[in-house]
Amino acid sequence: MAEIPHDHLFDSSLAIVADPYGFIGKRCDRVGADIFRTRLLLKTNICLRGRDAAEMFYDQDRFYRKGAAVARAEIVLTGRGGVQGLDHEPHHHRKAMFTSVVGPHTAGDVAQRCAAEWRRRATRWTSQDSIGFYNETREVICRAVCDWAGLPIKDDELPHVTQRLATLYEFPVAIGWRHWRARWIRKKADRWAAGIIEDVRAGRIKPPAGSALEVVANHRDLEGNLLTPHVAGVELQNVIRPTIAVSVFVVHAAQMLHDHPECRQQLAAGGDEYLEMFVQEVRRTSPFFPAVAARVRHDFEWRGYRFPKDTRVIFGLYATNHDPTIWESPHEFRPERFRNWQDDPWSFVPQGGGDRDLGHRCPGDRFSVEITKAAIKFLTEDISYDLPPQDLSLEMTHMPALPRSRFVIRNVRSAS
Repeated sequence: MAEIPHDHLFDSSLAIVADPYGFIGKRCDRVGADIFRTRLLLKTNICLRGRDAAEMFYDQDRFYRKGAAVARAEIVLTGRGGVQGLDHEPHHHRKAMFTSVVGPHTAGDVAQRCAAEWRRRATRWTSQDSIGFYNETREVICRAVCDWAGLPIKDDELPHVTQRLATLYEFPVAIGWRHWRARWIRKKADRWAAGIIEDVRAGRIKPPAGSALEVVANHRDLEGNLLTPHVAGVELQNVIRPTIAVSVFVVHAAQMLHDHPECRQQLAAGGDEYLEMFVQEVRRTSPFFPAVAARVRHDFEWRGYRFPKDTRVIFGLYATNHDPTIWESPHEFRPERFRNWQDDPWSFVPQGGGDRDLGHRCPGDRFSVEITKAAIKFLTEDISYDLPPQDLSLEMTHMPALPRSRFVIRNVRSAS
């Protein structure tokens, strides 16, 4: 039996905090394998990257998710009791609730709502000196997804709701006072969402039939029981929060338009085909979340390596999307690489791998594609703008990584 290579550090906790996106890929390159073991907080972890590793990692007969995520990330990002921490039949049953409302069949509707909101705001931007495009985009998407979900949000509430939900994905693994602030905001968000669920069940709010709010509020578990208001509220946020997080892809797309002006010409000439390729390359290259975790369900061997029961295994999403054995010149932005792409769910994993409906891949990944497409069309067809001097370098120690300036635009003009 082969020994899993070791990174030779006594503990890698500080190293992964200092380089969360490069940690797995660089060490795989260093040891010459797609697997290595390391200590994090003095406990042994196995780290992986690559297509074959992805296919193995998403095998639910080998791995379970409960208790696998870093506790602070679970508390802040996904919430207690959410679908991400379930396995087997409970997971499949809860996941079916999501796929019934969040999927390719509804992504276009949300994207159209976003496009309409961007255009509405653009009339105001033309009279403003400068606009923080990332922050505005968060509100655009929040408004669109809440309206689509049947969630009543007043205009004066929108900035507060957006900021609250954005904090959950912007600071999931923060340390120090930022972590405790994020936990406090998580509690407020949970109380807010649980209150909405209670209002629906009491008839004080009447969401449209088949809307996300109506489906989540009335969902029953395998025993036929309604979810508790807290858990249903967590799942309602697990519909809205990841959609708002698409603003990360949108701001990266805006930056790629700036960094690669030749792509604007290709977008104008290439139509929908090139637009799809451009968006997928944005998703591949963007430093969104660097990794996901699971625990070994029972002892097993893979490629001659032993995986002991209950060991935490960390699969590198960013490392796999930048794996040089899969992607030629992986750190170069090349939309053309997605021409004739066969949609392999194991080598392209920006929001998880495997089956969208049954596995732990994000069911709303098509939302990311369609909303980002709508953003690119808006930026290239509906408005023109200037970029003032600013720091567009990415905060690669922040998760998700964003431009330090959050992408400020000025002198917005209508293209019509």
